[in-house]
Amino acid sequence: MRKWVVAAGLGFAEACVLLAVSMLVPAVWAAAVGLWLWWGGTAWSWIAPFVWAAIGTVVLARPVCRMFRSLARRWGSVDIPDGYRPLGAVTELSTGYWWNGHSYSRTARDARQELWWRTRFRDPAGWRDLRFVLLAPFTVGLVAAVPLSGIALAVLVNVVFVVAIAASPYVWRIAEPMIVRLLRPPVSTALADRVEELTAQRADTTVAQASEIRRIERDLHDGAQARLVALGMSLATAERLLRTNPEQAVELLREARAGAAASLTELRDLVRGISPPLLTERGLVDAVRALALDSPLDTVVDASLPERLDTPIESALYFAIAELLTNIAKHAHATHARISLHRTGNTLVAEVSDNGRGGVVEAGGLTGLRRRLAPFDGRLDITSPTGGPTLARILLPAP
Repeated sequence: MRKWVVAAGLGFAEACVLLAVSMLVPAVWAAAVGLWLWWGGTAWSWIAPFVWAAIGTVVLARPVCRMFRSLARRWGSVDIPDGYRPLGAVTELSTGYWWNGHSYSRTARDARQELWWRTRFRDPAGWRDLRFVLLAPFTVGLVAAVPLSGIALAVLVNVVFVVAIAASPYVWRIAEPMIVRLLRPPVSTALADRVEELTAQRADTTVAQASEIRRIERDLHDGAQARLVALGMSLATAERLLRTNPEQAVELLREARAGAAASLTELRDLVRGISPPLLTERGLVDAVRALALDSPLDTVVDASLPERLDTPIESALYFAIAELLTNIAKHAHATHARISLHRTGNTLVAEVSDNGRGGVVEAGGLTGLRRRLAPFDGRLDITSPTGGPTLARILLPAP
């Protein structure tokens, strides 16, 4: 009985919230009708209230839909993508004009404003929001009004009151499919967004690969190659001095041996930066534990992965954790860090937390980290209030 009472109370509160949000736009129209009647209700006095109500509907459409999406995420754990088209960038040309992808403007402000209007009123998601707020009073609002109307009629028929209270826990179950169905982007839009996302990821991956190849080439040219050339010259000189000056030849051979050792160390570091041997041989957990041992912070690793993962996923997670630990050591002013690795269903979760000062600002390192995770549909969530602590959470699908 106690559980039913709690469920009925929560359901009634949810019904009140749904009805209130559903009636925001009708309230604007009701106010417009009231204004028209206040002006006398003449044949031409309706124009101004009508225009005011239409503008209010368009302005409220997106905030109201965001409220419904937030309620669906909070109450039903359903994430409804908004599908809004992102605003493009404006570029200053050599002529002094600004290009926004569609037209030229004299100032950056005009270019952004024209782009905003064009994107806002040509976005299919905006029209979908407008359709939803016009239908919401007759769908979600009607369902949410059942418990409230039953209580209002309770003075007449006691049975209605009982039915209304009993129906309260089921209001959200009925309203949720309506909200998801009306607010969810169509399949074509979702596929188009996915194609754009994959195209951007491919471009980022191509740029990152080219940059990595140039880095490896530069490291080989400036490091190991230069040392090996010097080593060859030292050996050639020592060969000539063996008969005339053996002591100097021995000294050159010692220097050559030191140079060979240094070249070997540089090559090992380079290979470790491409694919750490410990990660290849022992797996992600042991490689992360080695990272923790090398970290200047007091780092604790809590890992519970029963089996090895695919090599690309292990590599992406390893370098992501390494980047986060490096950022903590450089910028967080922390003394302790904690790394957690576990699997929840088909999702691999990696958490890196610290007791630093917090206030993390998105920068080049974190942007590159998101790009590294993007090809795997990975996500990086960072919670870092000012004063700390900071928690970085990586979610990676791992079927």
